[in-house]
Amino acid sequence: MRLTRCQAVLAAAITLNLLVLFYVSWLQHQPRNSRARGPRRGAAAGPRVTVLVREFEAFDNAVPELVDSFLQQDAAQPVVVAADTLPYPPLALPRVPNVRLALLQPALDRPAAASRPETYVATEFVALVPDGARAEVPGQLEHMVEVLRAGGARLVAAPVASANPARCLALNVSLREWTARYGPAPSAPRCDALDGDAVVLLRARDLFNLSAPLARPVGTGLFLQTALRGWAVRLLDLPFGAARLPPLATAHARWKAEREGRARRAALLRALGIRLVSGEGGRLEWFGCGKETPRCFGTVVGDTPAYLYEQRWTPPCCLRALRETARYVVGVLEAAGVRYWLEGGSLLGAARHGDIIPWDYDVDLGIYLEDVGNCEQLRGAEAGSVVDERGFVWEKAVEGDFFRVQYSESNHLHVDLWPFYPRNGVMTKDTWLDHRQDVEFPEHFLQPLVPLPFAGFVAQAPNNYRRFLELKFGPGVIENPEYPNPSLLSLAGSG
Repeated sequence: MRLTRCQAVLAAAITLNLLVLFYVSWLQHQPRNSRARGPRRGAAAGPRVTVLVREFEAFDNAVPELVDSFLQQDAAQPVVVAADTLPYPPLALPRVPNVRLALLQPALDRPAAASRPETYVATEFVALVPDGARAEVPGQLEHMVEVLRAGGARLVAAPVASANPARCLALNVSLREWTARYGPAPSAPRCDALDGDAVVLLRARDLFNLSAPLARPVGTGLFLQTALRGWAVRLLDLPFGAARLPPLATAHARWKAEREGRARRAALLRALGIRLVSGEGGRLEWFGCGKETPRCFGTVVGDTPAYLYEQRWTPPCCLRALRETARYVVGVLEAAGVRYWLEGGSLLGAARHGDIIPWDYDVDLGIYLEDVGNCEQLRGAEAGSVVDERGFVWEKAVEGDFFRVQYSESNHLHVDLWPFYPRNGVMTKDTWLDHRQDVEFPEHFLQPLVPLPFAGFVAQAPNNYRRFLELKFGPGVIENPEYPNPSLLSLAGSG
């Protein structure tokens, strides 16, 4: 049967419609990310970067101006403004599909994905833009993308021409020591961290693979996590403009923002396990326990504190409190004429480090039992707990016939005082614990006692302390460090 020309045209039209329908259906079933990877070569390119605004104060900000400045450069620019809860007063954001407000705090009436920032980002790259910045030069984000793709750094940043433009810093993060150390960047403009206002661009997959990608303050949290991973940031000489109506223009607004910023920073550092920050000039900031707070770890089981299982050592704030307590106790004993000496792990730390062993959680001193009556605080502790004028707590230990001096009533970091007495030339005591170093020893190790640097001061120690330590711990103990209970956790097996 021959087809007429009209029938042939109709068949062709039906076939074409079926092909278009099939193609549209195929596109709809593709994963979202695969549709967002970008156009083929030769096709017009859409935005490759999502502008993400996280660092702003709800009570006083220039976020609407910031958003508008990027939309003026590209009306299709994806913008996400992220906040923990609905900002109040409400933000005057444009009602366009490519500008979205992401609320990160979970809520009963929203799905889980709504609280995840990655839900709102479909581009390959993200630019973290701080409040007070504005886009003025066309193509800045695209230029930053090209620099990032060229390699040499995992993040690319551009300063904001504000009163506090970004500058490069070196940053070393030691989780084991709970410490972040900042210093001058030796190879700027390639650095570990930034201080000041900057637009920071990185791949979306890198940002959202961090454990706390949008924790505030954004700069503090971001660079702690990226520096730990060895990711460098390159700071470009390509400044973004400052807001024409800058945020926090009044003294009261600045005071409120600074107060809340300090509180957020302290909470973030504690949450990320940073207890000590060392600044550029050596200034130290402490974010752990103190005299009025409990210590950073709970009851120790099996001579192995919980932090060792986390592959960390004693928090620096705890070491500081132990040093302070040890220095104070030694001063009291010396003033009272009580003969004492470094014992056990504390003597081992003095011999090995001149300090407390980095993973130790108390200080041990031996004392002559017959000298206890010379010390007012020890006499008082015989009858009950005594809090002295410095807030230290002197008491008899519940575990046995020895004394304990705690840092405070709240913080139970402590120095243990073990009373020994001589019997036939051998130093012995009435309470023995199941510790390998808890053994009798010849009194001649204490005749005479010798000075030994320890924890920032000079303490008394047994003479020939190497032989003394090897008697208690075994040969080579100074040169071969080990955790207190290697049957539970060994130093070699903890890494």
